[in-house]
Amino acid sequence: MKLLRYGAPGKEKPGLLDDTGQLRDLSAVIPDIGPAQLGDAALARLRCLKPDTLPRVRGQPRLGCPVAGVGKFIAIGLNYADHAAEAGMPLPKEPVIFTKAISCIQGPDDEVMLPKGSKKSDWEVELGVVIGRTARHVAQKDALAHVAGYCVVNDVSEREYQIERGGTWDKGKGCDTFGPIGPWLVTRDDVPNPQRLGLWLDLNGQRMQTGHTRTMVFGVARLVSYVSRFITLAPGDVLTTGTPPGVGMGLRDAQGQPAPRYLRPGDVMTLGIEGLGTQTQKVVAYRAR
Repeated sequence: MKLLRYGAPGKEKPGLLDDTGQLRDLSAVIPDIGPAQLGDAALARLRCLKPDTLPRVRGQPRLGCPVAGVGKFIAIGLNYADHAAEAGMPLPKEPVIFTKAISCIQGPDDEVMLPKGSKKSDWEVELGVVIGRTARHVAQKDALAHVAGYCVVNDVSEREYQIERGGTWDKGKGCDTFGPIGPWLVTRDDVPNPQRLGLWLDLNGQRMQTGHTRTMVFGVARLVSYVSRFITLAPGDVLTTGTPPGVGMGLRDAQGQPAPRYLRPGDVMTLGIEGLGTQTQKVVAYRAR
């Protein structure tokens, strides 16, 4: 089941994508797609609906983040061995946890705005995990039962802020617009094994990242279990699980010398994950809001 939210920012309505790719309105069934709608029982009720009886949504409306009321946006760093190598960082012995500000969350195709003074903004396609029921000290064997579903995340990152300005990574990760999520939340029953998903990202039509979740250092079940030891995961929380190689920071020239390439106004990022949909974002210069 593919759940989504559509409409103007702050006025999104709940919907689903039927088997023919047609957007259907869920407004008469549920008030939104948020924490209260992500438990197994609530999702089972939605699964019993006949999509062709729901109103069709005409046109191509804007899509918002497929989950309303995200309480925590937690991220994992260096979770692909080849990405850690291109970043020049040692492979972690335990998952690296940081946070992205919930204020950076936006729709999958909304513009990405470079922060004021940005020098090294970068791209990162990632598998996002949406929590469906409270997870606290969860055993790894039980972890996936706490997941509502999966989605595409672009963990946009300002590398100078993240790495060169001291302290934790967070200030390079939570800038406004740095958290595109969606287009859909694909429920757990439609993703039987999250370690069997290909992911990719293009910049201006050129393939930059190609990866597969089977090469994660720590798989999804391990991550949910591990994070739940330190931070209680609640329904609606989003855990984004790391990126494969091919980020701008790690690019090299034909001679193997560092040749980083960072985002510039006018760039277009297109990214996706097998079965979870595609995002497209145009990069724009900073503007006061």
